[in-house]
Amino acid sequence: MGGNLDDVLSDIRACRACAGVLPHTPRPVVRVFPETRLLICGQAPGRRVHESGLPFTDPSGDRLRDWMGVDYETFYADRRIGVAAQAFCYPGTAPKGGDYPPPTRCADLWRPQLLDALPQMELTLLVGGYAQAWALGDRAKRNMTETVQAWRDYAPNLLVLPHPSWRNTAWLRKNPWFEAEVVPYLRERVRSILSSATARPREGGDPVLS
Repeated sequence: MGGNLDDVLSDIRACRACAGVLPHTPRPVVRVFPETRLLICGQAPGRRVHESGLPFTDPSGDRLRDWMGVDYETFYADRRIGVAAQAFCYPGTAPKGGDYPPPTRCADLWRPQLLDALPQMELTLLVGGYAQAWALGDRAKRNMTETVQAWRDYAPNLLVLPHPSWRNTAWLRKNPWFEAEVVPYLRERVRSILSSATARPREGGDPVLS
């Protein structure tokens, strides 16, 4: 039996485990609901998400939505779609560019509790190598490319994806099989999940936990 989702989210929102480690005040960003059936697990919020409190409000989100075959409104309005990254706070920008890796302490602290409180889960998208390494453990391959190539090994409950960052554009060009094989499967799974009874926002709007 799962835990109480509201209690778990309240605890996550109040978490300051990385205070003094991050270069800014922690601001956990997570967006899930009791109706969530498709969970997107990326790496960590970027700077834009840290500022907005809304996940995937950036070019990476545009590419991810294209892969999923959903529009911007559906992505944020349908409570069957949830987002809970590997780490909930923006880890900061590394001196040589790009963001620091997500600290593992976040997933260790919160991910088991959060997943236990989402009883209707049908599919988790493991987006990027860090999310895949934590969730798959010994089942992950030597690198992200090999793990995504083996995507059928993890289906139907898990689907492994490269990060939709525009930094991976060259990777997508070198690996056309991803958009030829994996993206159609992803879109079909999303259509199937969203074809169930409509999940409407709560009265007063769709809450954003940040």
